[in-house]
Amino acid sequence: MSDFLSQASEIQSELTSLRQAIHQEPEIGLDLPKTQAKIIAALDGLGLEITTGKSLSSVTAVLRGAKSDKSDKTVLLRADMDALPVTELANLPFKSQIDGAMHACGHDLHVSMLVGAAKLLVRNKEKINGDVVFMFQPGEEGFDGAGHMIKEGVLTASGRKADASYGIHVMSSAVPNGVFTTKPGTMMASSDELHVTVLGMGGHGSQPHTAKDPIPVAAEMVGALQLMITRSFSAFDPVVITVGQFHAGTKANIIPDTAEFQATIRTFSAENRVRIHAEAVRLCKAIAEGYGLKADVKIVEQYPVTANNDSHAHFVGKVAADLFGQEAFIEMPHPIAGAEDYSRVLEEVPGSYVFLGASVDADFEKSEVNHSPRAQFDSAVMYRGSALLSELAVRSLNEMV
Repeated sequence: MSDFLSQASEIQSELTSLRQAIHQEPEIGLDLPKTQAKIIAALDGLGLEITTGKSLSSVTAVLRGAKSDKSDKTVLLRADMDALPVTELANLPFKSQIDGAMHACGHDLHVSMLVGAAKLLVRNKEKINGDVVFMFQPGEEGFDGAGHMIKEGVLTASGRKADASYGIHVMSSAVPNGVFTTKPGTMMASSDELHVTVLGMGGHGSQPHTAKDPIPVAAEMVGALQLMITRSFSAFDPVVITVGQFHAGTKANIIPDTAEFQATIRTFSAENRVRIHAEAVRLCKAIAEGYGLKADVKIVEQYPVTANNDSHAHFVGKVAADLFGQEAFIEMPHPIAGAEDYSRVLEEVPGSYVFLGASVDADFEKSEVNHSPRAQFDSAVMYRGSALLSELAVRSLNEMV
């Protein structure tokens, strides 16, 4: 086994400085010029083949192993780099300096860990039996940055399609500090949106019989969607629909022409994803028609299910236990309903995603969750992430699970 753990410890202070610099200048979406510049500067002098995105501020870097040529195996390591539209309330010395933007999901740590892995792998180039692609991706938070990078060729950046892929996501709560966790198969849900506009006819609130009130019809749809899930879908293959927006009317005594709502849809299988799309549209349209109204119903597709390759998920657990001890790895008992555009990479390349606990509290379950304006992440875990990514790259190229 490589000496990545001690080598990663040596560069922990570098990783912390990079993380804090990125944290202070968070950027949202696909255009992240300041973050991109910091990444390129951090990779300078490593001898990597670096390209940047055309439609987004991505960075792709390729390391040619000492034993590699373009016919050998390739492993891809990924980090997302965008922030969230959140005003930071955590009182940190390196607090966000950008109003309304915050690295509330730990992507600043992801970038720093992947830079760390690049430094370690360059230092140990002679051990690499293939090529390594480092994928620094903007726009994970709802902008499908992974999809954009795939279209621009990140999966074949080494000259051949990647044979394996790994990524790490830090958790401010839910996982003990420094502990890794993943599972075979579905790890995270798909994410899509349901947009419904009920088309009625406005009128006076005192005379509803002379109008076609869209509000109670839309409200019935909200309840019916929940009932449909509990009575039409298996509890062992869950579906989650949450209505997060409902808008209608201007005053208590005015019946409006329209009522609108939007919901997020989460599934844990590709089959249920297809089925709930069709069933939700059918149900909403049928309810509207039953009351003599019409409904404009749309599904806005976002990210598919994040599904790990079984062999690669087991491989991640083994490598983590070998590096840090068995106590540093816990297999996830069940998937979570969050979603990830890294799912698009895993649809194309076998691999595994893994969570890393980065709680700043002794009782991690009491920590603020990812996306909270008060979320904090422990920089001290980053060397562990860099070491794991490096070890996964070297061992997967040698063993190619």
